[in-house]
Amino acid sequence: MILLFLLLPNLIFGQYNKTIKVGLMFAKDVSSTMRSIGYRTSAAAVLVARDRIRAEHLLDGYDFNFIVKFDECSESLAAGKTVELINQDDVDVIIGPTCNRAGVATASLAAYYNVPVFEWGLTTTADIGNFSRYPTTVTLSLDTHSMAVAVREVLQRFDWEEKAFVSATVLADMSNDEYVYIFAESQSRGFYVDEANGAVHYSWDDSDGNFVTGLSNDQIREAYGRVLYICDNMGEPPNKTIEFTNFTSQVISRMAEQPFNCVADCANATYKVSATYAGQLFDAFYAYGVALNKSIAMDPTTADLKNGSLILSNIAMTFKGVGGGCVTLDETGSRIVQVFMFAMNSSLLPYIAASLTVNVSKVEYVPFYTSESVLWKGGVKPLSRPICGFSGTECPPDFVKDYLIYTIIAALIVIAALLAGCAGLLYTIQEEVFSMKKKEMERQDLLWQVSFLELQQIQSKSKAEASMHSFASGPSTSTKITVESRSETTNFIFYYHKQDIVAAMKHDLILLFDANQKGEFRQMRNFDNDNLNKFIGLCLDGPQPLSLWEILFFMFSLIRDISNGLAFIHNSFLKNHGHLTSRCCLIDDRWQIKISGYGLKSVRTFENPKKEDLLWTAPEHLRNESGERTSEGDIYSFGIICSEILTRSSAFDLENRKEKPDVIIYQVKKGGHNPMRPSLETSETVEINPALLHLIRDCWTERPSERPSIEQVRSHLNGMKDGRKSNLMDHVFNMLETYASTLEEEVSDRTKELVEEKKKSDVLLYRMLPKMVADKLKLGQAVEPETFEQVTIFFSDVVQFTTLAGKCTPLQVVTLLNDLYTIFDGIIEQNDVYKVETIGDGYLCVSGLPHRNGNEHIRHIARMALGFLSSLQFFRVQHLPAERINLRIGINCGTFSSLLLYHFVFLSRSVVAGVVGLTMPRYCLFGDAVNTASRMESNGKPGQIHVTSDANKMLTEVVGGFRTESRGEVIIKGKGVMETFWLLGEESGLSVSAQRKKTPEPPRRQSVRSISPIIEKNAEVESKGLYTEYKDINNGNDL
Repeated sequence: MILLFLLLPNLIFGQYNKTIKVGLMFAKDVSSTMRSIGYRTSAAAVLVARDRIRAEHLLDGYDFNFIVKFDECSESLAAGKTVELINQDDVDVIIGPTCNRAGVATASLAAYYNVPVFEWGLTTTADIGNFSRYPTTVTLSLDTHSMAVAVREVLQRFDWEEKAFVSATVLADMSNDEYVYIFAESQSRGFYVDEANGAVHYSWDDSDGNFVTGLSNDQIREAYGRVLYICDNMGEPPNKTIEFTNFTSQVISRMAEQPFNCVADCANATYKVSATYAGQLFDAFYAYGVALNKSIAMDPTTADLKNGSLILSNIAMTFKGVGGGCVTLDETGSRIVQVFMFAMNSSLLPYIAASLTVNVSKVEYVPFYTSESVLWKGGVKPLSRPICGFSGTECPPDFVKDYLIYTIIAALIVIAALLAGCAGLLYTIQEEVFSMKKKEMERQDLLWQVSFLELQQIQSKSKAEASMHSFASGPSTSTKITVESRSETTNFIFYYHKQDIVAAMKHDLILLFDANQKGEFRQMRNFDNDNLNKFIGLCLDGPQPLSLWEILFFMFSLIRDISNGLAFIHNSFLKNHGHLTSRCCLIDDRWQIKISGYGLKSVRTFENPKKEDLLWTAPEHLRNESGERTSEGDIYSFGIICSEILTRSSAFDLENRKEKPDVIIYQVKKGGHNPMRPSLETSETVEINPALLHLIRDCWTERPSERPSIEQVRSHLNGMKDGRKSNLMDHVFNMLETYASTLEEEVSDRTKELVEEKKKSDVLLYRMLPKMVADKLKLGQAVEPETFEQVTIFFSDVVQFTTLAGKCTPLQVVTLLNDLYTIFDGIIEQNDVYKVETIGDGYLCVSGLPHRNGNEHIRHIARMALGFLSSLQFFRVQHLPAERINLRIGINCGTFSSLLLYHFVFLSRSVVAGVVGLTMPRYCLFGDAVNTASRMESNGKPGQIHVTSDANKMLTEVVGGFRTESRGEVIIKGKGVMETFWLLGEESGLSVSAQRKKTPEPPRRQSVRSISPIIEKNAEVESKGLYTEYKDINNGNDL
């Protein structure tokens, strides 16, 4: 059993070749440090760190021997224990001490012996972080230098350039919002105080009797509202993770293990909570393991594990600490620390306002508040220097106190000036009010003064016209209703006024009205009574004085019909409609409202209405959709429908609103003091009884109990009845009869417009198709193909058009062709020639169809071709003025002569013409003559008019008057060898070459060469004929 126990460590952890001696220095019985760095509650942290080092295989093959010493925070004792550890125990590393003076002594000795030291806990002095003095010491704790840098960052962030260190004797005068207190402490939790058993209490709680201030806890707490606490939270993370909680538990439970064996000594209840800085001990030992691992990796054969300089050269690292955050050590062994700024919220409870990560002199400030004003008790950041200074004796002079008499005199003068100003202002306001009142009266006078130009008299119709429209008229295609049946009477004449019909009462005298009479007219226009007709105003600038009175529209009949139907439902066994909308209100053939969609409650239970259908639903039903519908809800829906009738728009005028239906429903459901309802604003020309508006508002009031019943609604509507007929159909029939006579005038105007548009369309159609063909197509007749025996076909093509187009933009190419073809179209109109089509730079014309002209077709085509050549003498391309367009239709940029030429050919043969296609029909030519003419064009020469032998015979023997020249035999594709000719010109005119030579030309640039030599050279070559050229090429002759 003993052998098995001795071998157990090797079985678990493997074979250890070397042992690392670790010296541990603690404060064991110093009461003031028990809670923070006490030995009994922190030492086992090295065992947890050792397990992590082994789990990460950082020091495989190495075992650890821990040697514990107690320095009790004594400088001399720490120096002696350090010498013992180095000389007697021969340790490789020292973890500790944990206090300032002890830490300085150990760091000095370690520097002498070149032994690595990792200090933690309360070693906060900035001297230990001096790498030049202590090159083998690593500090894991927050030092005073880092704390000072953090305080400086807070002062700079809030623009505080001045500060004061005060004593308790002057604090009473600084307890206001002008001051803020910064408490900076490296070993603190801020407003919390740790207890021995692990609990905490607020620092203003004086129940433990640690300090006596003479103030109550509430007064101290109130004073803390102006405090900012900067501290390290006692080395613990602000948010404790599960891993950290597990770590603290292991620290307590593993104190009974080797080498501590603390059982009876650690049994006290005070030692059941781990020390607050125990996590730093874990981080210190783990950091040593990582640094040693790097050092061994650099030289695996090294045997000197206590080389402090070597360890410190590999100390720069970052790893995840036991608290969950990152632990970072720089190359000097100083830790990049994190401190926290605590503040008090509005409820006077502490919270972490910001975190500050300090890296030497750099600070990363991370605020946890959304607004800086929450940090200050008064909501306003204190000034860098108080108004009266820190001593309270530097207040600025009080002008009123020092100069009281002068202040009173100045105040009296100011008061007198103010009284005078107020009097003047009151007078001005009175004048302004009087002026505004006068202008308002003048404006209201303009309301009852109606200009005669605003009135349009209704033309009455005869009985015969009325009878004709009533019985003889066929079905009408117009929906406009006329009112011309209202005839003039002895006392009244009827007019249109702002699209409404008014009755004008005739008067005999024209009077000048005084102010009282004008006031009477203004009051009359505001009269609103069920038994009074509405007074509109007076017309005084017409041929006869007139008083205008309104003729109202039958709007009440629609509302009454809905109320009657709803009353029947409420008095029936259904009790309510439940889903009343304007869509449920249908109109029959007698213009009477019929309510539908009632009942069927069991079916509607499973329906999911659309959002638009809920615009009429009462708010109480929107809030409880599963509840039973009530008659009060129907009254609300009735009010919404009435608003639609009055405003002549949909519910809530949805088409003209930015809000969607679900937004409107949410606002209605929300309710409140001013709930959302439809607007009741109507056109100025529509006069509504205010009582009806009040009734509608009562119907859709928020509380169901305040809505009127349907019987009360009917009673109110009957009270608004003005004695007119209740049936809307009679009124509509009268309006239809009155407006019928204007239909003939509208039909006549529309007919004239139709004729004009038809002429425009015919002109456009005749430009696209021959007139005889277009007329047949308009009549729906088929266009049969037709054979024309005697026609002349003309083809043309721009020479080198592709090259020229390559120098132009697409828009310039279109402009060029448009200018060129506009000239050609003008020449065509002077001859009996039909333009078939243009395809790009190709031009196709024919004479002899669709109008047969005997043998004259050849003459017209020949003259047109010669006219084309003559028209191009001075034609220039707008954007390429240097390009010469000579003799031929078309534009191109020649690479050698910069000459744009045009091929011409025409042929006299028979063809078949007809319309092809249904969509975009085209008038096309068919026949061998078309193909032959195309071959003549493709085998032509620039500057010449190429004709066939048939065309030449027609020109010279039939019609005469034209000069031609034989070209010779030419090989034509698909035709073989053909004899062709050049058309030179008319007998009475000049030849083509002569015209080119004798026609005066405008001045041109020196860079543009004459084209005459080129044409003459072409003429010499062409005289041999293409067939001769073909034979010479086959024989190997060089042309």
